[in-house]
Amino acid sequence: MTTTPIADRTTSVAARATDLSKVYGQGETQVVALDRVSIAFRQAEFTAIMGPSGSGKSTLMHCVAGLDSFSSGSVRIGDTELGSLKDKQLTKLRRDKIGFIFQAFNLLPTLTALENITLPMDIAGRKPDKEWLDSVIRMIGLSDRLKHRPSELSGGQQQRVAVARALASRPDIIFGDEPTGNLDSRSGAEVLGFLRNSVRELGQTVVMVTHDPVAAAYADRVVFLADGRIVDEVYEPTADSVLDRMKRFDAKGRTS
Repeated sequence: MTTTPIADRTTSVAARATDLSKVYGQGETQVVALDRVSIAFRQAEFTAIMGPSGSGKSTLMHCVAGLDSFSSGSVRIGDTELGSLKDKQLTKLRRDKIGFIFQAFNLLPTLTALENITLPMDIAGRKPDKEWLDSVIRMIGLSDRLKHRPSELSGGQQQRVAVARALASRPDIIFGDEPTGNLDSRSGAEVLGFLRNSVRELGQTVVMVTHDPVAAAYADRVVFLADGRIVDEVYEPTADSVLDRMKRFDAKGRTS
């Protein structure tokens, strides 16, 4: 396990949050979900975000992905500042620059696997890059299931379709919110392996929120949140090192 400061890494940044805050309510009912968080997500790197319930991990991902507004600070996808975009511009950016994988597979039941994969590009009126699409489909092992509808696929296969859909448009960054939460351990390991391979073989950038130390161990870096702040960061994680770090946070919470 190694820890390397962000400043010491020179890879280009796919997304960045600076002094990001998210506040719900006012006065006595005010809840600070994010408290001046600054973080960079580098290109071709797999980052896992972890923290106890209520730590702000999902809120951070949703704000950086343009799925939720923020109270103050700055979010950039590449060189684009999200806070300056109107709704239509933000929708276009999410469609063209960002891929999403959620715990629910969100597949359309009337479409085949291939039609689900290419759906975002079909809506945008863009033809997929055939060479790239073929490499994605080959990587996730769906070549013989492309004509099947979701009801004819297992849960793991459906999530593979969701992964392929996120990758197909070659987005700048992919965000996953507990992407293996509805899968058994074997199917979850397969999906995580595909995400890791998309980073190593295809140069994709992946940011994943998870509560599972085993899932986090597939990442290049794990960022830990508590009370809306980044409190730790680990490179080259293992399941044991992540679990040990989480136990320390739990112990602090019980004794504070």
